[in-house]
Amino acid sequence: MLNCASHPNEGLELKHGTHIPRKRFGQHFLTDTFVIEAIVQAISPKAGDAMVEIGPGLAALTQPLVERLGALTVIELDRDLAQRLRSHGQLKVIESDVLKVDFRQIAQAQGATKLRVVGNLPYNISTPILFHLLDQVEVVEDQHFMLQKEVIDRMVARPCTAAYGRLSVMLQWRYAMENVLFVPPESFTPPPRVDSAVVRMVPRSDAAPLDVNVLSELVQVAFSQRRKILRHTLGSWLQAKNFNGDFDVQRRAEEVPVDEYLALALSVPSMS
Repeated sequence: MLNCASHPNEGLELKHGTHIPRKRFGQHFLTDTFVIEAIVQAISPKAGDAMVEIGPGLAALTQPLVERLGALTVIELDRDLAQRLRSHGQLKVIESDVLKVDFRQIAQAQGATKLRVVGNLPYNISTPILFHLLDQVEVVEDQHFMLQKEVIDRMVARPCTAAYGRLSVMLQWRYAMENVLFVPPESFTPPPRVDSAVVRMVPRSDAAPLDVNVLSELVQVAFSQRRKILRHTLGSWLQAKNFNGDFDVQRRAEEVPVDEYLALALSVPSMS
């Protein structure tokens, strides 16, 4: 988990030297004050925004956020860090695995229709977290996440590129996304072995009203054997679905634009 370290003049007494990063949580603490300020500027928090931070860690990002917001809900799995965070009067601390958190309940408890979600996502479970939030996207106003740069490259990838795949299609269906900031390993203590980046994700108001289970299975089958043309993978799946429409299976999965996958998902029988 890419947690954060202390911020100059912060209200939280969370110092990096008092907490040993835990490998099982994938903790790397953000210490670069210029990067922290750039992230806050990208998020652009406003007083009264209903915001949730995932993985606040040592509160480097938490403190400048709460100074601008007035109040902030944070989700922290590490028991020791959660206990320290509770000492801050402006924070509501949810000590939990984020994959078990119901963001609809958080919105309801705050009297908000939409939440702004931010955080440094643990690299080992970043994709499950993204899909967990996708399932609750109706209560999300926007999302700003620090992730492994390779993951963000896949999220925003275009057709006919090596990075384009299932994650690209599933997320681009529902979000407009932008890679807004590069973060090098030396911005963290200890430095991770990979480059990081920050992505902005804004739910699309024009998203096709399709069955997410159909799209998910369709795309999974399509990209299961990237080097083969779709006739050998998706073609068989479509036959089993009694699909009689027009779809060119003489292409590889990476050659098909997102909109074509969405149109195809709309034209096959629902799995619900």
